[in-house]
Amino acid sequence: MSEVKMIATRESYGNALAELGKEKENLVVLDADLAAATKTGIFKKAFPERHIDCGIAEANMTGIAAGLSTCGKVPFVSTFAMFAAGRAYEQVRNSIGYPHLNVKIGATHAGISVGEDGATHQCNEDIGLMREIPGMVIINPSDDVEAKAAVRAAYEYVGPVYLRFGRLAVPVINDNPEYKFEIGKGVELRKGKDITIFATGLCVSETLKAAETLAANGIDAQVINIHTIKPLDEELVLKEAKQTGRVYTVEEHSIIGGLGSAVAELLGEKCPTKITRIGVKDVFGESGPAKELLHKYELDAEGIAKRIMEEQKSC
Repeated sequence: MSEVKMIATRESYGNALAELGKEKENLVVLDADLAAATKTGIFKKAFPERHIDCGIAEANMTGIAAGLSTCGKVPFVSTFAMFAAGRAYEQVRNSIGYPHLNVKIGATHAGISVGEDGATHQCNEDIGLMREIPGMVIINPSDDVEAKAAVRAAYEYVGPVYLRFGRLAVPVINDNPEYKFEIGKGVELRKGKDITIFATGLCVSETLKAAETLAANGIDAQVINIHTIKPLDEELVLKEAKQTGRVYTVEEHSIIGGLGSAVAELLGEKCPTKITRIGVKDVFGESGPAKELLHKYELDAEGIAKRIMEEQKSC
């Protein structure tokens, strides 16, 4: 059996930009003095004249990107999720969202897997913030293959897109010829008849592992990768919720405002279904090694399986 590749989606972001830059001369990349961390330095090395370091001034960088988009450029704004969605929220809302400009936001270092940088840098609220902006597309890729496909899809889409990337290396799970990425379309990764688990981002690979544990304990779990949080694949969510009648969502994000909220809102309106949201509860993160944090907050395969088995036993 070949060894599973482990690649951080921020690496995928940098590599995808460099590849896309060869084809698209109007693609420009802006960074806030973090090119080494966001991996846009890969693009900078290949196309220095199209890489703009705006310094530690994220709000200003957002405004610059908005202006560039009105001149025929397709700018990718790049910084940590805490700064892209948090610090520059007003500028993203008013300068990009309100005029519906063609700007892409590459937000790296999202979630608690930022690790030792601690609670101030662990943005578990970014999806919720971006979901509130009318017309904003939100993509949270699960691995290297999906992240690269998402960058290309974001470029081709006309309008604002928020792309969420991680610091921690994750398994490559979509490296197969059948894989196809389409904005707004979920992907069934595992069939199952007892429960349906909708997962996103880093948690997709952990959920697949958890499903194996569940199977060994008599629970046949269907696993669906929801890489696009907005627009949500409503048709797929409703179809699978009706099929199993029991839904779980798993995300490295607050259970408030993210994938869990999006699915719960849809089911509440159109197909009332028992749902459990697995994610970061109403708390801040903390400093520590990424894998240990994922374990503590029960977002690794062990924690996901444990939570689901406990609930299934109590049914």
